[in-house]
Amino acid sequence: MYALYSLLTAAGMILLSPYFLLRGWIQGKYLDNIPERMGFRFPAESRRGRSAGQQKKSIWIHAVSVGEVLAVLPLARQIKDKFPSLRLVVSTTTVTGQTLAREKMSFADAVFYFPLDWRGPVCRGLAAARPAAVIVVETEIWPNFLRECRRADVPVIFVNGRLSEKSFRGFRRALLFSAGTLAGFLKRVLADATLFLMQSESDAARLVSLGAPSDRVLATGNLKYDLAEPAESPVSPWLAGELARSDRRPVVVAGSVLANEEKLVLQAFAQVEREFPRALLVLAPRKPEQFDNAAVIVTKTGRKLLRRRELSLNGTASAALSAQGDVLLLDSIGELAGLYRLADAVFVGGSLVPGGGHNILEPAAFGKVPIYGPSMENFREMSGKFLAGGGAIQVKSADELGGAWIGMLREPERAARMGSCARELVERNRGATERVLEHIERVLASDGSRR
Repeated sequence: MYALYSLLTAAGMILLSPYFLLRGWIQGKYLDNIPERMGFRFPAESRRGRSAGQQKKSIWIHAVSVGEVLAVLPLARQIKDKFPSLRLVVSTTTVTGQTLAREKMSFADAVFYFPLDWRGPVCRGLAAARPAAVIVVETEIWPNFLRECRRADVPVIFVNGRLSEKSFRGFRRALLFSAGTLAGFLKRVLADATLFLMQSESDAARLVSLGAPSDRVLATGNLKYDLAEPAESPVSPWLAGELARSDRRPVVVAGSVLANEEKLVLQAFAQVEREFPRALLVLAPRKPEQFDNAAVIVTKTGRKLLRRRELSLNGTASAALSAQGDVLLLDSIGELAGLYRLADAVFVGGSLVPGGGHNILEPAAFGKVPIYGPSMENFREMSGKFLAGGGAIQVKSADELGGAWIGMLREPERAARMGSCARELVERNRGATERVLEHIERVLASDGSRR
């Protein structure tokens, strides 16, 4: 079954290679990291500690993309402090995740791309990283990687694991369609992991139902509640100064917006502009490949557009907010969270289109009421907590989003009250990082005693 899996993934890569080659040539992405993904070229830092043929062991954290990097950041810092005798190496899958990891995890000994899930790249990656343990953020399951870790006696711990109801149904359909063949394979794959630390009891129950050993699956909470206060980026003080200078208010921040969601956000913002003509929209697309298209969409509405990447913020403002009609396009990575502090109303994207939703905790931590659409499959439990606790608003359409924004702006006392509930929910659910760290310590101690 492993041979068939490897064959199918190889065939998929071959079929998709023209697409990635074209995108790599046009956008300057993908091509330069192929040797790393194949396990042939790792950063020099990943081989630190060689002495007389010996290499210092590491703790290897894998965070697929931006959301996982941000979620694991506090845990990564504590691991670095807690285990000074081990290197800390971090891998990502996406280009945006890699960029953010290099920026936010400068304390790591190496940051590199996760190897492709074939035996050769995986074995070369393990040889370069020489992990004492691997920590996988959320539930990214790679059969060959897990198999080779087991063969090398390297414990693999999944942290902040989640399995949405939608994903669970997809797995179940695939298992039924295969007449039991995939069920046995999936059970073997899951058995190669040492521990699954899931976000909730529901996530844990769904994973056990798919075949994970029940004695290795625990609910330890969501690491994202332990988010650190974001560092202030250069755009934050610039925007705060411009808002004061030009007397511009209110500020509406629409973050993590997906493709085809920009028009809905602009439609909702038009309602705000009619009542608050000096309003400013900060529009933050989720992915860099959306930046240029989002700029075109905004420009077509006749609004004046400011792009973050065109601002030279070296102590002097290179652009100013005009009287009305401006949209600030946040075409950068890692600066959104800090800008929620300046918002009078927010929207968390990936939810008015079928995207599964995004993290609502960043605005909530600043006491801002998260407003989001109906597609929150990836954050269903978190969304439920916030709605039940009076700390969030869920809308079904662009018109409802505009109405919700106006409601927050008309009633600042209500917005402050709901914002306090949101912030309290964040504080109340903290602590997952400490619980996860305790389990990591136990696994490392147990593994060391066996050896």
